[in-house]
Parts: sequence; structure tokens; C-alpha cells
Amino acid sequence: MNGSEDLELLVVGLDAGCQPVLERLFEAGDAPTLRRLFEIGASGPLESQIPPWTASAWPSLYTGKNPGKHGVYDFLSFDGYDWDVVNATHVRERAVWELLSDHGISSVVVNVPVTHPPREFDGALVPGMTAPERPDCHPEGILEDVVETCGDYRVYPQSGPEPDRSIEGYDRTIELRGKAFRYLLERFTPEFGFLQFQQTDSVFHERPGDWEAVSAVYRAVERELATTIETFDPENVLVVSDHGMGEVSGHEFRVNEFLRDRGYVATKSGGEGMPTWSRAWENDLLEGDDAGEHESTPLERAMELAATAGVTTQRVANALDRVGLKEPIGRRVPNDMIRAASEQVDFPHSRAYVRSKSELGVRINLQGREPQGVVPESAYDAVRAELVEQLSAVETPDGEPVFEDVAPRERYFEGPQLERAPDIVTVPAAFDNAVVAALSGERFADPVEPWNHKRTGIVAAAGSAIDEDASLAGATIFDVAPTICSLLDVPVDAAMDGETLPIADPAETRQYPAYDPDPVTATDDAVVEDRLSDLGYL
Repeated sequence: MNGSEDLELLVVGLDAGCQPVLERLFEAGDAPTLRRLFEIGASGPLESQIPPWTASAWPSLYTGKNPGKHGVYDFLSFDGYDWDVVNATHVRERAVWELLSDHGISSVVVNVPVTHPPREFDGALVPGMTAPERPDCHPEGILEDVVETCGDYRVYPQSGPEPDRSIEGYDRTIELRGKAFRYLLERFTPEFGFLQFQQTDSVFHERPGDWEAVSAVYRAVERELATTIETFDPENVLVVSDHGMGEVSGHEFRVNEFLRDRGYVATKSGGEGMPTWSRAWENDLLEGDDAGEHESTPLERAMELAATAGVTTQRVANALDRVGLKEPIGRRVPNDMIRAASEQVDFPHSRAYVRSKSELGVRINLQGREPQGVVPESAYDAVRAELVEQLSAVETPDGEPVFEDVAPRERYFEGPQLERAPDIVTVPAAFDNAVVAALSGERFADPVEPWNHKRTGIVAAAGSAIDEDASLAGATIFDVAPTICSLLDVPVDAAMDGETLPIADPAETRQYPAYDPDPVTATDDAVVEDRLSDLGYL
């Protein structure tokens, strides 16, 4: 064997991996190594959290704690009406590899989302999604060694001057991911390795329904997984995902339109207003523009003036749509012109609103909490109950409920970071309806994204320490971190929300000292915003 003799546990993260996708790939023969792990080991569904989105779910998985404890609810973090893309400093709980390090166990972690900037621990870490393209890694300078040894390394395959969505681009990104991981395993000889693949999710956002591309992505993952297992022969392998993926067969529901109709949302027009993550905003980020620094052109100022008179791009778009010209003309309108004439949520003057579609919630503009809050604290409970009742009753044009649950945030989250959560959680029915924040004149539309996240992912485990006959019924992403601890004979943090899966003998639980995370720092990287918008998260 050329590699380390010490790799006791290999965790493979497949973003959006789920049974319906994998079964189709297994039948086509695209992932024989993965299929064998599922057949010889224990496997089953892995229930994600609410919200089942990458930026919040992976921290829940690698800390074993719900967002109310670790503090990340979305790709964005909000401070009053300002926002920032989340990074590792927003995660206010200990990652499992840091806990392992405290017990003398070294780790190599590659491409796990929301891990930049890295913290000190015994081992090596190359961050994943929400990191900048050339991120700080641990130990310092290790990325330069990776690039020199492997030929290149990219967090985002589209971040170059010519965005590469080609199948070859996916292949190359995944190949470099595997090479980097194996180089670090060879160099650091860890007992624990964690390799995550993001393209298993992004291919569905970028090329929805393109099974040739999906198959190509999983064949590339298969090659890297097979080579890693053959080279390093880990004692145990654990395959996990953060959520599932599937077609969105229902409707797109524009919550802020509903709230405007009910008198909760105030709006304003013109480029000076707060963005609502509209299509124009997404277009900006797709092209790498910094929407925060811009001087209005005469044409944009004219569009702003038109908007104040009620001529907004939403109304123009609706008229163009009726004559079949919305898309061809829309592709030729500059983004800043679009934003200048767009209706936007006026957050300071609204009572309640959706800030980000992927946090699945409504925020109340509360006095004493928000900079210009308008809802008195004495009215908070009544306003929230009223909103829960009204949203629970919303039906699609087909007469079906939009939501399977609308509830106060306390039903889904608990912990010291609860105040960071939206006040009301909105769970789409079977995730077949899409919830968006945009103002577009109509409450309902066909989904912009035909494929999107589902709540049920997958888990599989095989190896010498695994009870391969164990049932995994009821497994959740909060169970992954306790299971990692138990498989490596490390006491489980009693504050973790999950339990050791029945595949392993549970380790003892222990009360650990309070975690002392680094201060929160801003992400401030246009490439990160660019990539997240490209995938439809902003």
C-alpha cells in the first residue's frame, strides 16, 4: 500500500445525495464503488434539518447541533438590515475534527462548506463553499503545496474568467479534489478523513434534468472514491449527505407579494432601495459585479424616475411576457437599469418580510431589535400568531396547501443563537413548492428552478467497526458527529442534538467546556457571492 496505514474512518460527503438519484446511477453502473458500500454495509435515508440547504446543514452535520446552537441558518447572516455571506466564524460551535484533535486524533478535511477561515486543530483543512477562491487553509501555506503537487486547485469550477460549466469542467474539479485529499492523507497520515463533493448538488442547479451531466459527475466521484479507498484502505467508510434533490412539481410562491397584499410589506422603487435578491440582483452577481459600489447613469436615473411614477420592470416584464418578448428583451437590458426600475422591499418601513428564500422564514421588524423596527415588543406574539395563521391557510392555484408547516422558530431551533433565526419558519409541502422573496406582481408562478432540495438525504456505512446489519431508520444529520466520535472512541459532547447511530457502539457522553470561537468576521468576497447567486441561493 502506498498510503497511510492509520486511516480509521473515511467520511465521504455527497451534497444532495439521495436514494432516487443514486438508485438510477447504480442501475446504470455509474458508481460501482458507492453501490458496493451501500450493498455490503448498513444504509438508509438521512433526514436533514430545516432549512435543508448547504450552508446551514453542513455545520449541523459537522457539529452535531441545530442552528439554534451553531448560529448559521442560511447562506446569509443578517445584522439589522445589512447582510453578509456566512463563513466559519459564524459557526459558534466546535467542529467534530476540533473535538477529535482535543483527544489526540488528527484529521484531514477537504471541501466541507462553511469552514473558512479554518481554526487550529491537529491536521489539515482546505475549505469548501463560502470560502474565497484561494482561501486561507490550515496549516498556513498548505494550499500552495497542494497546487504545486496536484497541478491546480479550485473551490469553484466557474470562478475563472471563462466560467466552465462543461462536463469536462466538473471532471477536472472533482479530480483535483480527490488528488488534494490523497496528497494530504499521505502527508499528514490522519486517523480521520472527511472529503466532500459539491458538484453532486451544483450539477442539478446548473444543468437541471441533464442526466448525462449528473452521470458524469458521479462517475468522476466514483473514480476519486475508488482510488482513495484502494490507496489508503480505510478501516471504516461513512457516506453522508446534507439533503436530497428532486424535481419541483408545484408552484413558486412569492411570500413578500402575499405579505404586501396583507399590509405587512412596504415597497419602494429605484436603485437606492434595499435589494430583495431579485433576478436583477442575481444577474449582477452572476457577472461578478459589485452591486454595492455603483454610480447611476443618466438612463438609470430616468428609470428610477419612471419607477417612482409606477412604471416598474415587473410591470414591463408582465406586459412583455404576454407577447412572448420577456426573455429575449430581458437578456439585453443592463442589470443596473433593471434594479433602478425595480420595486423592492422597504425593510425599515415594513412590519414583516422574507429576507432570503433559503432560510425558509419570515422576519418581523421588531422595535428594539431592528434598527428601525416598527412592531412594538408588546405586539410581537400577536403579530407572529396572526402571520402563522394567515400563511398556514395559503393554498396553491390547484387548491393544495403551500406549506406543510408554518410555526414559531422555537419549534425547530433551540439554543443560544436562537435570536439569529427568522421569527416564523415556513416549510413547503413536500418541498414541491418553491418559496421565493422576489416582488414580481403575482403571488404564484412556475418554479424558476425545476430541480431543488428535498429534506431526505442518504447515509451508508461499512467497515470493521460497523454493524452492517443495523437499521438506520430515523437517522438524522445531527447523528453524524456523535457517530464519528463513537467510531473513533472519543466521548460524545452531551450538548450534541443527535445520537450515535446503531451501526456503532456508542461512546460515553461528556460535558465539555464552553466553546470559545473566534470573533465573527466579514466574508467580503465578490467571487463567493457570484457563485452562490449562480446556483440560485441568492
